[in-house]
Amino acid sequence: MPGPDLHLLIEAAEEAGRIAMRYWKADPKVWEKSGQGPVTEADLAVNDMLRDRLRAARPDYGWLSEETPDNRDRLDCEYVFIVDPIDGTRAFNAGEKHFSHSLAIARNGMVTAAAICVPAIGQTYAAEAGRPASLNGEAIRANPDAKLEGANILMSKAGLTADHWNGEVPPLRRSFRSSIAYRLCLVAEGAFDGMIVLRDSWEWDIAAGLLIAEQAGARVTDRHGNAIRFNTEATRSAGIIAAPPVLHDSLLSRMKR
Repeated sequence: MPGPDLHLLIEAAEEAGRIAMRYWKADPKVWEKSGQGPVTEADLAVNDMLRDRLRAARPDYGWLSEETPDNRDRLDCEYVFIVDPIDGTRAFNAGEKHFSHSLAIARNGMVTAAAICVPAIGQTYAAEAGRPASLNGEAIRANPDAKLEGANILMSKAGLTADHWNGEVPPLRRSFRSSIAYRLCLVAEGAFDGMIVLRDSWEWDIAAGLLIAEQAGARVTDRHGNAIRFNTEATRSAGIIAAPPVLHDSLLSRMKR
């Protein structure tokens, strides 16, 4: 049985999915945030529900969300919610299925509980520290046999240019999904061998997925191989590499840093 924090996140993530599905393919209002891409009325409706529900349940936890102005009081909190109401808003707007709701709790910089709901395909991923990651309640595992040659990696097209690699570009197969959180889950369940994000990445995009991938046996670091901390002042990491340990080390050794 999930612990109380994880149970809270799973229920909230699935409620977020029910709200989002009322707007999906229904022409929601959309506008551009300054320099940060699109936001829709669905993002804000989900954010409002999550903020009210989660903070009512844990009033002493801090709050960090893509759709809430940052309050630095969170930096003094032992525990903090880290939330992306809709990760993959462009996919959501386009009527694509692979958007997600990403919810995490971090304690002193380390994620302790995480839930990611992908409502259009009926999938909920979850994990808490020290226990196996799950998909719809069933344990999942990253691909332990993944090797560099022919590895199927979730990444942007730009990641396969020679500028980012020492020597020749490795013989990788490239795939893509809009939601970073969902990409981490796909690595966790072994559907893909790894994922790479070279640009700086927001904490709310990666917090929940990082724990799910790690509890499924993947190694997750920034693009330089460093551990990622959460509830930081900058609220972002220097990219992401997530893959089973042998493949992770192979990717990291070949990448320019």
